[in-house]
Amino acid sequence: MATELLFRSDAYLRTAQAQVVAVHERGIELDRTVFYPTGGGQQGDTGTLLRANGEQIAVADTRKGDAPDSVLHVAAASTRPVEAGEMLTLAIDWQRRYALMRLHTALHILSCVIIAPVTGGNIAPEKARLDFDIDMNRLDAGAIERETNALIARGAQTETVWFTVAELDARPELIKTMSVQPPRGAGRVRLLKIPGIDLQPCGGTHVKDIAEIGAIRVLKIRSEGKHNKRVEIALAN
Repeated sequence: MATELLFRSDAYLRTAQAQVVAVHERGIELDRTVFYPTGGGQQGDTGTLLRANGEQIAVADTRKGDAPDSVLHVAAASTRPVEAGEMLTLAIDWQRRYALMRLHTALHILSCVIIAPVTGGNIAPEKARLDFDIDMNRLDAGAIERETNALIARGAQTETVWFTVAELDARPELIKTMSVQPPRGAGRVRLLKIPGIDLQPCGGTHVKDIAEIGAIRVLKIRSEGKHNKRVEIALAN
């Protein structure tokens, strides 16, 4: 069963009410959620599920289910099982999520500073990275940091736009990631637009204005193989 993905329309929504649809070995499935499941390089959300009796269930991870748009909330091992039909109050770890949102948006800008195919990426709350198919001698940490921070400092409202599969196929240059292709099964594809800076398919969570990112630091640049040069960043504050 598909889960109503509340974060897709409002990434700043921290809490919600939801009903348990099913309980699987892999996690708890709800009819709606504010929890983002691991995907597109972004780690899944953590937080709590509050039962009507006041008991809190710690959510250690959030994963995609087997059906399209289904989400599984992975509870801590010591949690007493919930039952289908039970109503819960959801609350994400907002500080952690907001760090993920800032870093994820920062990677979009980084991909516009380093012009090369993206071969991989990962977003954790403490740091994030992109891998590029590029010569190592073209990567200068100081220049990358300055140019990325200059774009962030300009500020720009981010926008969610939708393309049909045909529209995206007509503009293949918008797909920067070689390792992950956007899902096309629904007949349309979600893109993040940063006016004047970036437009590319992405299903993750992002800040409303890139100025919210603040400054970033380039932590390290290293080779991970012939076609993978890794640029790792963190939030400066």
